[in-house]
Amino acid sequence: MGKKKGVAPCLADALEIVLGTKELPMRLRAWDGSEAGLARAPVIEFRSRRGLRHMLWSPDQLGLSRAYVAGDIDAPGDLFESFSALSSVGKFAELKAFRPPTFGERMTLLNTDVRVGALGLPPAPPPEEMNVTRSGRKHSRKRDAAAISHHYDVGNEFYALVLGRSMVYSCAVWEQENIGLDAAQEAKLDLVCRKLGLRPGMRVLDVGCGWGSFALHAAQNYGVDVVGVTLSKEQAALGQERVAAAGLADHIEIRVQDYRDVHDRPFDAISSIGMAEHVGGDHIGSYASHLYGLLRPGGRLLNHAISWNAGEMPPDPDSFIPRYVFPDGEMLSLTVTLGALESAGLEVLDVEALRQHYALTLRAWVRNLEENWDEAVRLTSEGRARVWRLYMASSALGFERGLNGVNQVLVQRPGGEDPPLRRGEWV
Repeated sequence: MGKKKGVAPCLADALEIVLGTKELPMRLRAWDGSEAGLARAPVIEFRSRRGLRHMLWSPDQLGLSRAYVAGDIDAPGDLFESFSALSSVGKFAELKAFRPPTFGERMTLLNTDVRVGALGLPPAPPPEEMNVTRSGRKHSRKRDAAAISHHYDVGNEFYALVLGRSMVYSCAVWEQENIGLDAAQEAKLDLVCRKLGLRPGMRVLDVGCGWGSFALHAAQNYGVDVVGVTLSKEQAALGQERVAAAGLADHIEIRVQDYRDVHDRPFDAISSIGMAEHVGGDHIGSYASHLYGLLRPGGRLLNHAISWNAGEMPPDPDSFIPRYVFPDGEMLSLTVTLGALESAGLEVLDVEALRQHYALTLRAWVRNLEENWDEAVRLTSEGRARVWRLYMASSALGFERGLNGVNQVLVQRPGGEDPPLRRGEWV
């Protein structure tokens, strides 16, 4: 049999080193039209030599991510099939931080770049990469504000394309897979209201209020007054517009404010939906203590947060998610979160796992993005749209594989009325 020709076999050798496997369950297509790998498998396409240079200079998840965001690597077929194949082998499948290549492996990568004419200086990271949070004390108010702005201040119109009419950026609750995203998000908002035991006249704090969707639902359907806080100026502006349009300005206040600066207590209930991931493991205890202090005796807190389910894994500040999506974000285990809430003096009333629900939610967001791709690129950039596509698709696979979870933890400050004897009040 003759020797395989073209660039693709060289790419396969390089990718095997980066992934740490000799069994690539995919087909590689190179910029010269050559192919290598399994004939009937998901395709990974290298569109330019620069994609290989990204791998040479950052032979890990970050290099692959940079190449994808820059458009040098693509998955032209079914995105989920391609990403699933890529994440099923080697270092991805082992759930460990990428082991740096040995000296010999680096020389092999270097020789591959020389052979295919890809040798050169390290490519500049795509402009969507976040570096500003590298300076300053982690989780200081200034650094947290910069991190939140990086993720959320990318255009309300862009988020509307992805999230749909609900404008809810957290896990929905699906009674059935075919009910649709908007109905599933409304079900989630109502579930939170019921768990919190909301009644007319209550004063509620919504920590990380986003575009005001929970505040609007709670005020419209349960007759409560809501203070919503966010660090995103764009979120707050649209939230205030939505509140005014609904005629609820006397019942809802949306602030640009750090939750640590909220002191106008007491609140009868607190919702924290998809915000605790920004707090960090070193600060989750003070987060719980501060919210405890804002609650009246007997008041409930609903903490809805993503968890890391795959055992010990140290945070890697040089991986894709911290660099491009959630700077300084941390997924804590459910055990750590429960420990912080209980240590603050809060009584655990209920824990509900929604892992499968988030996979369905993320797939719906990816579908929205892909169906509105040209408009999403126009509103932001192709790189930004590719960041969101990569992050949401890979996250969906993570929830489906059980690497990540998402949990609603309902707690109560002691005192006041006792909780119900059974969960039937809110399920």
